[in-house]
Amino acid sequence: MEENKTELIKNLIYEIRGHKVMLDSDLAKLYEIETGVLNRAVKRNIERFPAFFMFQLSEEEWGILRCQIGILNKYNRKYLPYVFTEHGVLMLSSVLNSPKAINVNIGIMQAFVQLRQFVISRSDTNEQITELRRLLMLHIENSEYKFSEYDETIKQIICALNNLTEKPKEAKKIGF
Repeated sequence: MEENKTELIKNLIYEIRGHKVMLDSDLAKLYEIETGVLNRAVKRNIERFPAFFMFQLSEEEWGILRCQIGILNKYNRKYLPYVFTEHGVLMLSSVLNSPKAINVNIGIMQAFVQLRQFVISRSDTNEQITELRRLLMLHIENSEYKFSEYDETIKQIICALNNLTEKPKEAKKIGF
């Protein structure tokens, strides 16, 4: 049962602006509260949520995310959603101080840790991606046909490879 819960939570973690995040509405469902209640609690304690803990999606980001996860009309929202990074989810446990919030946060943290361990365990894949990126760059540099129709596609592939191998940025450490 616990494993299923962690898998469910992993499916609710998205990558936006280079951060692994969860939607406010998905968190509210997990906490068994309304999205508005969650967002009001956050706004009452906004000093606990700097930009690297939580941010609001742009219309473009929200549109892309909705298409990616197939939720065209499921989320009929008045406002653009907020998303919470791993640190923001941790902070939610101090704002939503209920037994349910504490248990849900433990499950969410386990999912984030498992995702991080998966990425770390794929270091051999990162080396292969680095080599592929190097070969693609050589192709662009040595191509006799500059600005070929494939150059832009290859640059997009290199960008995607960079995103795959990029390590998450460390947040400022708080406390001791």
